[in-house]
Amino acid sequence: MSVTSDPFGFLVLGNVAIAVATVDALDEQRRRQLGTELVAHVRRRRDNWWQGTQATALAVAAVGCLPTAAKVAELLGRRSVFLRCADPVPVIGVARRRGVTWLPELARRLAARLDRTDPAEGWSFVADLLTAENVPPPTDDLFVEGWVATMAWPPEPSQSLPLLERLRADPFLVALVPRLFEVDGIGTRLPSTDFRGIEETGLPGALAILAGEGRLARAELLDGCVSRFLRGDRLAALRPFVALHALLAPTAAEIGERRATYLRLLADAPTPVATLAQKALRSLDDVEFDALLDASRAVLARPDKTLVRAQLSWLDQLARRHRDRAAEVAAVLATGVEHPAGDIRDRSGALAARHGHRAAPPVVTTPVGESLPPPSPVAPAPAPITDPDELAEEVVAGPIRSALVLERILDAVVRLAGNDRQRLGAALAPVLRREPGRFGGGEHQWDPCCLCGLVGDVLHAAADPLAADARRARWATPLAAWPGAVPGAAGEVALPTPPVNSRLPAPQRLLRARLAEIGSLVGAPHAGLLAAPTLANGALDPATLHERLARLGDRDPWSTDLTQALLRLPAVVDEPLAARAAALRTPAGDRLAAWLRGGGLPPPTHRVVTVRRRLPPDWKARGLPPQRTHVELAAPDAFADPLGLLTVGPPTSTWHGDWVAFWPAALPGYRGLVAAHVLPTVASGAGDGVSGTAAVLPLLAEGTGTGGPALDLALAYGLGSRHQADQVAALDALLLLAASGDLDAAAVGTHLGTLAADGVFPSSRALRPLRDAAAAGAPLTVWRLLAAALPAVLAASPPPRGTPDLLTLAAETADATDVRIGVPGLADVAARGGSPRLATEARRLATILER
Repeated sequence: MSVTSDPFGFLVLGNVAIAVATVDALDEQRRRQLGTELVAHVRRRRDNWWQGTQATALAVAAVGCLPTAAKVAELLGRRSVFLRCADPVPVIGVARRRGVTWLPELARRLAARLDRTDPAEGWSFVADLLTAENVPPPTDDLFVEGWVATMAWPPEPSQSLPLLERLRADPFLVALVPRLFEVDGIGTRLPSTDFRGIEETGLPGALAILAGEGRLARAELLDGCVSRFLRGDRLAALRPFVALHALLAPTAAEIGERRATYLRLLADAPTPVATLAQKALRSLDDVEFDALLDASRAVLARPDKTLVRAQLSWLDQLARRHRDRAAEVAAVLATGVEHPAGDIRDRSGALAARHGHRAAPPVVTTPVGESLPPPSPVAPAPAPITDPDELAEEVVAGPIRSALVLERILDAVVRLAGNDRQRLGAALAPVLRREPGRFGGGEHQWDPCCLCGLVGDVLHAAADPLAADARRARWATPLAAWPGAVPGAAGEVALPTPPVNSRLPAPQRLLRARLAEIGSLVGAPHAGLLAAPTLANGALDPATLHERLARLGDRDPWSTDLTQALLRLPAVVDEPLAARAAALRTPAGDRLAAWLRGGGLPPPTHRVVTVRRRLPPDWKARGLPPQRTHVELAAPDAFADPLGLLTVGPPTSTWHGDWVAFWPAALPGYRGLVAAHVLPTVASGAGDGVSGTAAVLPLLAEGTGTGGPALDLALAYGLGSRHQADQVAALDALLLLAASGDLDAAAVGTHLGTLAADGVFPSSRALRPLRDAAAAGAPLTVWRLLAAALPAVLAASPPPRGTPDLLTLAAETADATDVRIGVPGLADVAARGGSPRLATEARRLATILER
């Protein structure tokens, strides 16, 4: 393409030399004319991504032709322009030859438009403009984050230089380093190593070296660290500043100047920071006595045992040195007898007594039992949506993250599309156009469980008959993966029963089939879905279903809709209602009658299996952990299980995403069945450290039906989850089940002890949720659970980390409830050597059980 035929051919080719020559040859009037054409050209080419040499050529043309920095920044700040690899040298040259004076303003405007999700994009280009003009850099959060990101992953020419050398040569160093201590969360992005992985030259180490060389002010770095500690942040974000503080190794004089701040940090900062403050203060000889005692009271109430032990030792030394004030120190030491850890209580009491404190006589306590409030009745499902505008608001509110929201949307779509499709289309069309990413339709590239594409297809089909026709082929796969009969061009078409070891779990295939059925049939007059739940946990009142079938009359119900409705009924026999259903004299009424007389799905057989991974190629399921305990289900011999719901084999995947949260509402009366299906996902939160995996457990607890070994095992995995949010979810489920009398605490404890003894997760993870459960009014539940967990844990060699703490909690709950449960192996551990604290806590529990 010649330049004469197309004035912007150099942009398409990315030819920077032609761009420079073309712009330099223009007079000012022609520059402005070409600038107007340039903006229009870029706007027309919305599908083009400007990057590399194309981005450089575009920047040359923009700076050479557009009249102001604001117009250039608006053009180069478009989301389709990527300046990461753009060369600023020809841009600066064109600007200087043109005689523009607004390059610093352009740099500041581009800095304000940096991508918040990736501030390194375009940062180097902006920085080079600022450097060329010798102006100070912006110091806003976004620019500082871009600087840090570029230091962690430098552009190609600088990758061979160590981080320390790049910092020495950085013109922005002095201006931006103070802001490192002020931007919240930036600590998680500070490089702990340089680009080549050398830890000594990570950012904390490099800053400490530069302070030693006088390039940075040492006092400024120390004050920055301390101020960051005072403001607080996530623990991961504080770690680099803790490392920098340690590398600076403040002197006694520097610590003395900041002693009041260190005392505040000692009392309430996160453990690594409090430990740092404690170490700094102990190096001083003149800490203010009363202030130290006040801080010590707060420290002795902290759960961090290492920190508390060090504080007890410090107070002991203080009492020895200041005999005249030993009684005051002893009074502070005595506050440690309320600590949750038994060894801390013993040590505090002993030291307090040594320095003259007289303990109050023991108070005779009355044994306590469970004090959990009774569970609240399940809330009714929200009222159905009756207006297209209300449906549009529900759809646009955000991602569909709960089964109840999805059911409400689907029911409204079916009713409104049948009653006034034109009005529904007018309400939904703007929403679907505005968010094509959410509602574009189609299958997810890597998540086979994802329902987003199918939901989008259903909404498009409901809003526009032409869109429904265009999407008919998309419904074939979900419908073919689900047994039953679906309408076709020639009437009812029988579909084959899918293999039970399908890639997708049966509950997810049910959800996908329902969406496909709705998408293929939406538009005809309809009173609403038969399966629309009447309770918030997904359950459906049998009488309500009977009424819906009676209104349906002789019309055939949608097959999968009726199947889902039956699965939502209570799993009990109801002969009176069955007789009324049979009296409808319709195939659907007969099916409801048979279901009610049979009491729903039959209970499957359970088998708890521990699978240990063998070396490839025998291990076919990639991504599974070295060991996984799961529950296999099989249908009774007399039941064919055409839906595959009663069959759960060895796990072939540990990840089904957030979609497992939709399954309890599909089978609200079958806790144990759903638990077996979600178990691989819940287990991945303990063994693999995946987050959000236990959020399904409270939903299971809100259902009904026998839990069985699958639910017991899922709770054990949930209590051992790596992430605190998942531990809290498991705690909520445990308390709800305990309050309703549906918890088998001993079975959960047996699984918990076995998993911890096998090294699936450290037993210390379960300590926090179990202690919280006891404090919430379930001490007897916790004691029964621990009594069942301890035999396996104590028999392990060596016992898992956190075993002494479990023994402490067991002793507390056994003593509080005055219930005696034998713990096999406890006497042997109490009598043998080994860990002093393990033996001490074992003897404590054994003494309580022998009283």
